[in-house]
Amino acid sequence: MWRIKAGNLLKLLALMADEIIVGVFIFLILPEIGVEIPLWAGLLVMSLLLAKDFLIAPFVLGVGADKKPLAGPEGLIGRTALVVEDLSPEGVVKLDGELWKAECLNGVAERGDRVRIISVRGTKVLVERRE
Repeated sequence: MWRIKAGNLLKLLALMADEIIVGVFIFLILPEIGVEIPLWAGLLVMSLLLAKDFLIAPFVLGVGADKKPLAGPEGLIGRTALVVEDLSPEGVVKLDGELWKAECLNGVAERGDRVRIISVRGTKVLVERRE
C-alpha cells in the first residue's frame, strides 16, 4: 500500500493544479458560456497533462528522498577500498582515509589493488577483488 507524507501530498496536489484548473475550465466553465469542446478533445488534453505529471513527479516528489541516509556499516557496502596490506585472505584496506581490517572473499588481493566492500562483520569488512 502506498504511503504518502503530508508534504508530498501537497506537492502532488500542486503538481496536479493545472489538470484541475484545465478540467474545470473545459468541462464546466466553457459549456456554461456556450462553448462546446468535444469530449475526446478534452480527454486528450487531460491525458497529455497527466502524462506530463507522470514524467515530472519523480523529480518534484524526490523519489527516494524520504529514505534515511546510509550511515554506519550499511554505508560502506558497495564502496571501493584500496588494499594497503595484502589480503591473503585477511589484511588491511583504506577507505576515506580510514584503515579497516578486511577479508577477501574471492582469493588474494595485493597491495595497491582496488576491492569492493560486500559486507561488514563487526569491525572487519568483507571484500571482493574487482575484476
